[in-house]
Amino acid sequence: MILAYWCVLIAAFMPLGFIGYAKFAGKNKMGPRENHTPREWLDRTEGAQKRAYWAQLNSFEAFPPFAAGVIIAVIAGGAIGAVNTLAVLFILLRLIYGWCYITDRATLRSLVWFAATACTVALFITAAVG
Repeated sequence: MILAYWCVLIAAFMPLGFIGYAKFAGKNKMGPRENHTPREWLDRTEGAQKRAYWAQLNSFEAFPPFAAGVIIAVIAGGAIGAVNTLAVLFILLRLIYGWCYITDRATLRSLVWFAATACTVALFITAAVG
């Protein structure tokens, strides 16, 4: 299987890592009682836990165009080496993005977000050129 397809799978489940951090790291861990209304509980979190939740939401937003870009680039006959490189770079950047979000590095987070988004755009360009 093409490496980029594995990256799509990783990107699909990446939000779970961020929400896991939000729920189980820090001083205000989620317990069985809070699991009855997890969204209300997450809305009450603060600091790194809240930012991890926001990283999860942003990861859900970034996933569809990335997945589409990978699939379209491969189907259109884009260079597989380029597709794989862009997909791996996207995953690495999105992990760094989550770290930046959780640790409150706003400017760096925005730069990393832009770079990951550029990878998605480059996938579509690879498809167009392919």
